[in-house]
Amino acid sequence: MTRTWRIALLAIATMSPGVHAQERAAAAKPDLAKAQQIVTQICAACHGADGNSVAAANPNLAGQDADYITLQLAHFKAGIRVNATMQAMAAPLSDDDMRALGAYYSQQKPKGLAAKEPSLVKAAQQLWRGGDAANGVPACAACHSPTGAGIPKNYPRLAGQYADYTYAQLKAFKAGERGADVAGKDVNGRVMTAIAAKMSDQQMKAVADYAAGLR
Repeated sequence: MTRTWRIALLAIATMSPGVHAQERAAAAKPDLAKAQQIVTQICAACHGADGNSVAAANPNLAGQDADYITLQLAHFKAGIRVNATMQAMAAPLSDDDMRALGAYYSQQKPKGLAAKEPSLVKAAQQLWRGGDAANGVPACAACHSPTGAGIPKNYPRLAGQYADYTYAQLKAFKAGERGADVAGKDVNGRVMTAIAAKMSDQQMKAVADYAAGLR
């Protein structure tokens, strides 16, 4: 091997780690332009172009944690989370698409909502902050934070979410219609199923309304 070739190979070996790191960083960066295109063509009809839904039946996604959105899309695609509409929407998405959509919605600004039932606020606040020890219901704030911002990836943001949507999800958990996947992959869903099973209908309504007004 000539001296020139040895120098060239040494240079390549020295440069490669940096080059590969740059390539990995580029590959890992979410394609927000493509995400916006998908949102405009598909997601906006139900969730709004900026993630603020116009219908209580469809959740607000603006400000939701990126990893949580990505995980839910993956669960819909895999059939771990069952919803005919969302499973159809998630089916053609690649892993990169789902990551990009999570990143896109996490960067949108939630408009915020307000609690509508003043009579429920006091009871809901107690449940949110301190739980219901007598019935084995932990404080909602333990997983969803005092402000309702949630814990990234595992527990969603509930602040500013439609009360009707949150209430519907709690009922679904309690009825075993969500979080009861046979493969056992929705660990956090099973946690919520166990918690919701101990909550009364009034408690679910109260917490859902209270969370809507959190900031």
